[in-house]
Amino acid sequence: MITTAMKTASMSSPGDAGALVDPQWLQDHLDDPAVRVVEVDVSPAAYNGGHVDGAVLWNIYSDLKDAKYQLMGAAELQELVERSGISPDSTVVFYGYAPALGLWLMTLYGHRDVRILNCSRDTWRSAGRRWSSDAGSPALGRFHLGDQDTSIRADAEAVREAISRPDVTLLDVRTAAEYQRERFWPSGGMEPGGRAGHVPSAVHRPIDGLHDEDGSFRSTAELRQIFSSVELDGSAELITYCTIGGRAAAAWFVLTRLLGRDHVRVYDGSWAEWGRMTETSVERS
Repeated sequence: MITTAMKTASMSSPGDAGALVDPQWLQDHLDDPAVRVVEVDVSPAAYNGGHVDGAVLWNIYSDLKDAKYQLMGAAELQELVERSGISPDSTVVFYGYAPALGLWLMTLYGHRDVRILNCSRDTWRSAGRRWSSDAGSPALGRFHLGDQDTSIRADAEAVREAISRPDVTLLDVRTAAEYQRERFWPSGGMEPGGRAGHVPSAVHRPIDGLHDEDGSFRSTAELRQIFSSVELDGSAELITYCTIGGRAAAAWFVLTRLLGRDHVRVYDGSWAEWGRMTETSVERS
């Protein structure tokens, strides 16, 4: 369903077919009941200190992932979506540390009217836009999760098969230190019982540099240059991965929504799953 909010967002967004909304559009629509705003982060600290007025928080480690870093089950995610006030006709705008993970998740379950705020939270606040320390408490939403769109999600078995398939490219978007087994977690630590390294055959393409200084996405030409190591105009499948799925989803978002690349899937289990499994192949060179 294409809502009035969605049409306006598309017209206000810079050259991206409506995948992004600019700050002024969101400022003008914060009181629109058809618009829901979600901050995605790895802890509540930043959100509790202040956030876009009316936004709710999705904490990756407590709302989206379970204790084993797996995606929460449908029942838990259904409850999250409902208490976030999301209904079938909602335009959902994500921002924060990992907005693309929220957008990918809603797309996975069939909600197509999803956007990313095209600036950082710091840019939003420094511009004097509406800001609050009160937790968002919208009325319960009515959106019900549908079947997963498996064309955008890969599991460990799909990654295992892709290692030996020339028609599938595994794209590791972590830092060089993670890829070269100097660390397991992006913060610098190792994981007890886990193995650092990368999936055999994976192409390394860190996603540093996707944004300008204000947190907006760079131009199409610049984004294509960042991903020049993969075939952007081909039809072969790409599978992105990182550590917990946030950066992998960001790569998926840029490749599919901003660059128009088809056949891209996110391995949301990523290294937090692969590196902690005893039977997986790990390249350490």
